[in-house]
Amino acid sequence: MGALVRIRDVSKRYGDAVALDHVTLDIEEGGVQGVIGYSGAGKSTLVRLVNGLERPTEGQVFVGDDEISALPERRLREIRGGIGMIFQQFNLFRSRTVAGNVAYPLTVAGMPRADRDRTVARLLDFVGLLDRAHQFPEQLSGGQKQRVGIARALARDPRILLADEATSALDPETTADVLALLARVNRELGVTIVLITHEMDAIRAIADRVAVMENGRVIENGDLYDVFATPTTPAAARFVRTVLHDRPSPDTVARLRASHAGRLVTIRVPDRKGFTAELSRAFAAHGVGEQLVFGGISEIAERPVGALTYALEGAEDAVHRLLDALRRTDLDVVEEG
Repeated sequence: MGALVRIRDVSKRYGDAVALDHVTLDIEEGGVQGVIGYSGAGKSTLVRLVNGLERPTEGQVFVGDDEISALPERRLREIRGGIGMIFQQFNLFRSRTVAGNVAYPLTVAGMPRADRDRTVARLLDFVGLLDRAHQFPEQLSGGQKQRVGIARALARDPRILLADEATSALDPETTADVLALLARVNRELGVTIVLITHEMDAIRAIADRVAVMENGRVIENGDLYDVFATPTTPAAARFVRTVLHDRPSPDTVARLRASHAGRLVTIRVPDRKGFTAELSRAFAAHGVGEQLVFGGISEIAERPVGALTYALEGAEDAVHRLLDALRRTDLDVVEEG
């Protein structure tokens, strides 16, 4: 469909502090773009540029055909009607009911009462809270509050939904439920989602693409599978390890070396069927014994990703020929230690 949001060479400074440093990023229409980074990486500043709450010090931000970084405030308010926002701490009105919270942006927009009531009922049904319409936020769980936040963010039929650390305050089971709801929003309503987080599990669950931020820069951006399978920066590799746990740490390598006499080798799992059978045939053909001592295989975007660490036993020249043969088949083979 093409890019709905285009960020071009954007920098944002607050005095001497640099929050964003020459960031360029496209967010595809109809997709789920993950943006991940540790605290202070610039993620939230990036979000505030997309909805026009901040203006860049340098560079341009486009939403559709509009350069929102150059628009007057009145026009920005109109565009924000097409950009929904959900927050880590929910930001619900404690004095309003669930229905009243969802109705609020529609009331501000001047929607007639009958239309407003129908829209609120439809959205609460969509998020599974129609039976809670007349309750107040303090009567809800954290996950239910976030569902109200999502319904409110959808009230004006936005093209874009910005989720800024939307699951960080939730327990793992509730996080999974909220992410599944966001996936429905994207799939069934066609809303483009920008998921800002420091949790790679959230990115893995629903994103199509992921941008990794560090020190105000986008240091890596690509297809979800590619970033998981072959991260090209140390920061991306650290995030991937928090989810996959498939490669041994230096301490683990030391422990494995102390308990296994063989040569330790880690092999990245390729995206093709029959990989483990292929390895078994190669080991047998070269007369090399193997013991699987570490690793795991996961699925990202319905494709395998991971790594397996073996202790290889056999004559040194036989092991050497085996590793050469494996590398000639385009396998990523790393000798540990």
